[in-house]
Amino acid sequence: MKNPINSAIFSLTTALILMQYSTASAAATPGDVADVRREVQISTTYALSPFLRADDIQVEVINGKATITGTVNEDVNKDLAEQIALGVKGIKEVDNKIKVDVSYVASTKAKERNFVEVVEDATVTAAVKSKLMWSKYADGLSTNVDTASGKVTLQGTASSPVAKEMAGRLAMNTRGVTEVDNQLKVTDEAPTMKDKVVGSMDKASQQISDSWITTKVKSTFTYSNSVNSSAISVTTKNGNVTLSGQLADGAERALAIQLAESVRGVNQVNVKELKD
Repeated sequence: MKNPINSAIFSLTTALILMQYSTASAAATPGDVADVRREVQISTTYALSPFLRADDIQVEVINGKATITGTVNEDVNKDLAEQIALGVKGIKEVDNKIKVDVSYVASTKAKERNFVEVVEDATVTAAVKSKLMWSKYADGLSTNVDTASGKVTLQGTASSPVAKEMAGRLAMNTRGVTEVDNQLKVTDEAPTMKDKVVGSMDKASQQISDSWITTKVKSTFTYSNSVNSSAISVTTKNGNVTLSGQLADGAERALAIQLAESVRGVNQVNVKELKD
């Protein structure tokens, strides 16, 4: 299944480079433009690959022939780079000039977050924020979420230790998260009138209907890195959620139940038809 985020990144990158190319060379032929597209597709795929993104690899495509140069630390990565290039439509030949150096270490510049990683972190931040907003503990949270290379930092306040712990759990269970620094401070300060008004508006706008709950439970599963969302069916009636399907084990089943119970508006979760 294609990742829509990765597809969007590739489309945007291609558009920007083609725009620059056409501006720099008004006499560009259709063949030249096609080669640029192929070059961008190969380079973007390298950037998206967890095995190649930190390596020093350059790509040049001329008349359907891709020449790849640079340095990697394993033969398998050199072969992967070639296979990716060969898989691009229109590439007839690959001249693989990549050098293998087992002592190769990515430069400091290469270790910095690239555009793809910045987008991935922003996506993680959005997912965590969404899960916290849907949580039944959201009324007691005032949270700032920041993500850097998969590490999520939570700052702000929580109304109880339980709310703080649940915020950390929801963040840690989000797809793409490698670590959570939960800096939320527990406070019993009463919310201001502004907070109450905003909270009321949020509740009204959310209209906690059965369909809303079903959608948010499904989305929570989709964002999870430990629950197979495609294996679970979700239905809701009068705030009572029913989960059915077949999961890998008891741990995944227990997590699915916990995630469903954490969604705002859920009264109880029926799991008689959820097997492991």
